[in-house]
Amino acid sequence: MKISGSVALVTGANRGIGRQFVLELLARGAAKVYATARNPELVDIPGVEVLALDITDPASVAAAAARAGDVDLLINNAGVATYTNLVTGDLDKIRLELDTHFWGTLNVIRAFAPALGDGAVLNVLSALSWISYDGANAYSVAKAAEWSLTNGVRLELAAQGTLVTGLLLGAADTDMMAGFDVEKTGPAVIARRALDGIEAGVIEVLADEAAAQAKAALAGDPRLTYPTAV
Repeated sequence: MKISGSVALVTGANRGIGRQFVLELLARGAAKVYATARNPELVDIPGVEVLALDITDPASVAAAAARAGDVDLLINNAGVATYTNLVTGDLDKIRLELDTHFWGTLNVIRAFAPALGDGAVLNVLSALSWISYDGANAYSVAKAAEWSLTNGVRLELAAQGTLVTGLLLGAADTDMMAGFDVEKTGPAVIARRALDGIEAGVIEVLADEAAAQAKAALAGDPRLTYPTAV
């Protein structure tokens, strides 16, 4: 998959990693970039085609797919973090996480898959796809579901030659993580590493050390990962 000359669509393109994806795509010579957001007026990057897109709304997804039928690189970046636990948390917030990360991502892939051909899909996942975090367990569940979705659609789209890549990262220096005093990776770095992975044809990009550690921990004793669990 070559970025130069491609036609790309980025969800959640108005800020954070999504905005950096758009800038990096333009810098690499993408022929056209659709920058989408629930509030398209917030997209402030010149040289892009702005579309309204709420990935949790099937009608909005269908409308965007009808407008952007030439896409061959789909970047599923849109997301939400409600910082909700499972046992006592608000069920509506838990559903919102799943509606966004699982159902929303699936809605978009289903709508655009027929046009992708030998292009690519990039799903922005998280190190929390592989590890739970007390205080944001709904996010972990939703991202774990999106990770499994990524593996599933990779198998299903292989016959048409579409590359499906998962991007996994720890903390990014974005609004979503503004309240956390942890080591963070810049969104521009993450976008560059992800697109490097797409051009190299890899199916999984570990964007930082946190993602690498989370993956490695899966093979270990879970008591080491969750030492406070009973």
